[in-house]
Amino acid sequence: MSWTGLLIGVIFGFILQRGRICFNSAYRDLVFFKDNYLFKLYTFTLGLQAILFVVFAQLGVITLNPKPFNIVGNTLGAFIFGLGMVLAGGCASGVTYRSGEGMTTAWMAAIMYGLTATATKNGALSFISTWVDKFNVNVQHTSNIYNANSGLTLADVFKLNPLVMAIIFAVVLWIYTFATKTTERSTKLSWKVSAVLLAILAVFAWWTSQKSGRMYGLGITGGWINLFSGFTSGKPLNWEGFEIIGIIIGAAISAAAGKEFKLRMPKNPITYVQVMVGGFLMGVGAVMASGCNIGHALTGVAQMSIASIVSTIFFMLGNWTMAWFLFGRK
Repeated sequence: MSWTGLLIGVIFGFILQRGRICFNSAYRDLVFFKDNYLFKLYTFTLGLQAILFVVFAQLGVITLNPKPFNIVGNTLGAFIFGLGMVLAGGCASGVTYRSGEGMTTAWMAAIMYGLTATATKNGALSFISTWVDKFNVNVQHTSNIYNANSGLTLADVFKLNPLVMAIIFAVVLWIYTFATKTTERSTKLSWKVSAVLLAILAVFAWWTSQKSGRMYGLGITGGWINLFSGFTSGKPLNWEGFEIIGIIIGAAISAAAGKEFKLRMPKNPITYVQVMVGGFLMGVGAVMASGCNIGHALTGVAQMSIASIVSTIFFMLGNWTMAWFLFGRK
């Protein structure tokens, strides 16, 4: 079933490209440009996903698996990742799908991201992840919708039925989503359509991934690690590795169909150095945090995972810090 990751990835890449979805832009634009278009797409998606995840878990289709809370990884690691995504010119999913559009800076950022994540996970920099992993904290879940030994959720904290918690969580997000004015932006897919498609895809992604033996949904970092591990040690492609290939293919097809595919190079070659530094920080930060903007901010927060919520807050703080340093202070 690992090959199903390729199909999911193609669809994911198509949605990302058509919706121009990048979490780096969503976080940065909200503060520095007062543009909430992508952030509202994000909050609408989260609410939909939270309810769908619990419903399908209660039906026995999927088993939720929130990541363990890690006080060091979910704060310091996530902050480092947030710094990196600004320098790289895109988040983990952003540099991945833009690689399929022909953006050469995204190629450099993605390659450095994958190499560094691999080195931090099981290579020359693995001493970092070995140290950080000592701080992992799991809980024993009694509800059969969760993996028995996994991370803490909002439902655990407030001692509520997971579906009730998901509905409350969604309503809070949707009050912001629909009670505030939306910044106008022209994209091939509107923010509402993109959100609905992402939420539906997320459930199918989890189901196919779980069938392949990987108990998680959409992700990026693990896929890049799998690809580079395949080159260096002959490790076979897993669901997430296939997903990365699919994202690039899907984005390339979408860009070509929309006459947006073009090999693009920066005017100043020093930009390549900047995005590679960004990719380096993203790789280290993502492994320390045990996830990136997709694994945590999209898939993890939709499970109402405390680890993912904390990580996402620090993704934002890192993003805003670097964006201020590069743009805001001027």
